[in-house]
Amino acid sequence: MQKRSLDVVVISDVHLGTYGCHAVELLHYLRSIQPRLLILNGDIIDIWNFSKRYFPAAHLEVISEICRLASSGTRVVYITGNHDELLRKYSDLSLGNFQITDKLVMEINGQMCWIFHGDVFDASTKGSAKILAKLGGKGYDLLILINSFINWTLKLFGREKMSFSKKVKAGVKKAVAWIDNFEQTAAELAIEKKYDYVICGHIHQPQQRTITTGKGSVQYLNSGDWVENLTALEYYNNDWHLYQYDERTPLAPTFISKEKPRLNVMSEEVMLYIHSLVLDYTT
Repeated sequence: MQKRSLDVVVISDVHLGTYGCHAVELLHYLRSIQPRLLILNGDIIDIWNFSKRYFPAAHLEVISEICRLASSGTRVVYITGNHDELLRKYSDLSLGNFQITDKLVMEINGQMCWIFHGDVFDASTKGSAKILAKLGGKGYDLLILINSFINWTLKLFGREKMSFSKKVKAGVKKAVAWIDNFEQTAAELAIEKKYDYVICGHIHQPQQRTITTGKGSVQYLNSGDWVENLTALEYYNNDWHLYQYDERTPLAPTFISKEKPRLNVMSEEVMLYIHSLVLDYTT
């Protein structure tokens, strides 16, 4: 397979260690790309719902593939989220080509990108409400497991797959309003800070749009997830693009920028060797 040469790739909300994670599809995607910079924007390993009883080989292989990308020259930045917040205590460690941070400010071709997971806007992940959020996470994981079984049955009969959680989110006005508020809040803060782009994860809602307020405008981007949407953000040919994996179609052709963009990463970065850490958890 010919790998696609990309400047920057952002993925988030993989939730390794849960039934809903599409590790096989993600592995296929990772093996099809060769980015200069890979940004893991939170909730890559679901430590909230982590269990030694369930961590399939494909999930470990995703981590191994990320390590292989790093060893072959790709710079990997791991931005912590709420489901992998335990990694924030490793902020003083450095090893290899992995980096860990809580947020990232990156200049690319003269434009400033502010990248963070987004759980800072979610009150349900803080304090005593976190217990309910963790219970909700387990319920969500069960819903995804049931949904997977139903989709397997539908596939046997040649029917289209369906997503229960997507239908629930789309049908509940409060959920839709919450997503809109999340995007608006992120955009307003980015405009105040004079950033050109703000890139988040957390809400499992892939997005690429311009948000304008009375103080200015900003490009809001969300990398989506690898539980329902199977999406990533890719930077090539001097612009951001939203990629969606589709098992029914072949991978897109190789994109090679004529000029490599100038990357200037400014953050409180620390190296972390994720592969050995997860192996410690699973053994």
